[in-house]
Amino acid sequence: MLSCPALSPSSPTEKALALWRPSHGSSCRGSCNFLRRLPHPQPPIFLHRTRPSLPARAMESEETSGGGEPPMKLLFVEMGVGYDQHGQDITAAAMRACRDAISSNSIPAFRRGAIPGVTSEHMKLQIKLGVPRATQEFLDIERVKSVFPYGKIINIEVVDGGLVCSSGVCLEAMGDKNDDCYVVNAAVYVGY
Repeated sequence: MLSCPALSPSSPTEKALALWRPSHGSSCRGSCNFLRRLPHPQPPIFLHRTRPSLPARAMESEETSGGGEPPMKLLFVEMGVGYDQHGQDITAAAMRACRDAISSNSIPAFRRGAIPGVTSEHMKLQIKLGVPRATQEFLDIERVKSVFPYGKIINIEVVDGGLVCSSGVCLEAMGDKNDDCYVVNAAVYVGY
């Protein structure tokens, strides 16, 4: 089981370590000596923490609307990043992230009948925004919705994410209150 006699698999952590530690036979050199000196050895993160992929979670959370509408059939996911370097406007950063997600795509399938019985009126959107927690209360969802030229927005989810970092300069002439730069991530799920 364990190749290093100094560590016996008495705890779950040590058992997990046994799964990924290379076998050294009867001589313990190098990594075993190093691991013995660690106060609390930790297994790799993938052994004790797993997360479903983002599209799977998005599809699991689908619900029918109050009108009995069926769940969205996902076609593809567009992703983008938006920044507001001056003015500290988290909504501007979120709008840029959404524009970034959709700006380099064309969806002729909805207009040309590539999906039988589905037209552009059937397009549905789910938007997931990664926004720094401290700025979420200032996010104007209605302004973010205005970015999308067509498609029915069935859900906008705001989660902790994004980034607040320094832009390196505070320019009062551009509306800066400080040198904060806001970064927002967007995932736009498109379906029908």
